[in-house]
Amino acid sequence: MRLLVIDTALGLCTAGVFRVEGDQVESLGLCSEAMTRGHSERLAGMVRDAVRHSGGGFGDLDRIGVTVGPGSFTGLRVGLAFAQGLGAALGRPVIGLSSLDALAASVAPAAVTVAVIDARRGQVYGRVWRNGVASQPPEAWTLERAQTIVADAEILESQISGSDGEGIMIVGSGVSLISQAEGWPLDGPDPAALARLTAAADPAGHPPRPLYLRAPDATPPTRLPGQARGPRP
Repeated sequence: MRLLVIDTALGLCTAGVFRVEGDQVESLGLCSEAMTRGHSERLAGMVRDAVRHSGGGFGDLDRIGVTVGPGSFTGLRVGLAFAQGLGAALGRPVIGLSSLDALAASVAPAAVTVAVIDARRGQVYGRVWRNGVASQPPEAWTLERAQTIVADAEILESQISGSDGEGIMIVGSGVSLISQAEGWPLDGPDPAALARLTAAADPAGHPPRPLYLRAPDATPPTRLPGQARGPRP
C-alpha cells in the first residue's frame, strides 16, 4: 500500500509518502519541519515535494492519513482541510488519526504507555495504554490529575513486570510537566508510526473529523460590527 500522511496538529508540520507491506514500512519521500504556525503557507509545497521525491505521482496513492487532534485548533484544521480536499480530488479514502494514538505508536511497546500533550492553561491531553490496549478514551487532565494517573501507571507497571522502572513509557510534549521520570518529549508523532496506523485503520471507523477535548480559547464576538455597545450593568 502506498500512502500519504499529513500531521499539523502539534509542533511539527509533516508530509510523507510511505509504502507499507505487512510489518514493513518504507519512507519514499518525507518533509518535516518544526512549526507552530504558518501551516497554510507551507503544507501544500511540502506535500508536493514529498510526492515528487517518492518517485511517483498523486495518482499512485492508495489512501491519505491525517492527524485530527487533540492539538492546535488552527494547525489541525489546515491539515484536515487539505487532506479532505486532496482525498476528494483523487477519490481516495482519508483516515483520521488521533495525535495521542500516534505518539504512543511512535515509541517501543511497553507494559504501560502514557501519551501526554501540553494543552496549556495547567492541563494536558492524555491517554493510557496497557500492553497496547487503550484503557480509557482521550481526555483533558489537570496537571495534578495527570500526575496521579502516571503514579498509578507506575504502580501498575511494577505489578505487571515485577520490577520498578521498567516497562512504562511516557511520551509527548507534556512529559516534563507531569513526571520526573525519563520519557520521550516528542513534538510530534513519528511519520512512520502515522503510516502504520493509516495502513491498518478501517476508513469507516476513523473519519477525518477534528478531535477537540476542550473548548477553543477564542470566543465569538458579543456584537456585530458597527453595533452599539449595550448599557453597562
